[in-house]
Amino acid sequence: MFRIGFSYDAHRLTEGRDLILGGVKIPYSKGLLGHSDADVLSHAIGEAILGALSLGDLGKHFPDTDPQYKGISSLKILSLICDMMTKENACIINIDSTIVAQEPKLAGYISKMRENIASVLRINVDQISVKATTTEGMGFAGRKEGIAAYAVVMVERSQEQK
Repeated sequence: MFRIGFSYDAHRLTEGRDLILGGVKIPYSKGLLGHSDADVLSHAIGEAILGALSLGDLGKHFPDTDPQYKGISSLKILSLICDMMTKENACIINIDSTIVAQEPKLAGYISKMRENIASVLRINVDQISVKATTTEGMGFAGRKEGIAAYAVVMVERSQEQK
């Protein structure tokens, strides 16, 4: 059975934090504010996977009130979600994602983001699309107040459940 999941994530840009997207540290004067490393791309992908499997959202499984997730790499969160997929007899068919940021320019980092995500989810790089766009100066991303990401994922779930 094929299932589709969709998600969106956004975090505020702030001084004194690293900018991490798809597990890649991007040189920039600000980073994303959050309980974990605030990697909006990994968060959107992880939550889309959870949605495809009807398992709820990131907050249900990795609450920001739990100190064990303070500063955690979002790639580690994706790894834990991958373990959940295995328990659900599911595998990823493909992921399509878009990062929304006025700056910095991300084209030079997308290949490494795809490699990181593929490695953690134990899939091929060609199963992952990561794109980046701006909002032409409109909205919070356009004003450089934050960065957002959208993700859609298709999974195949075996009829044999758990």
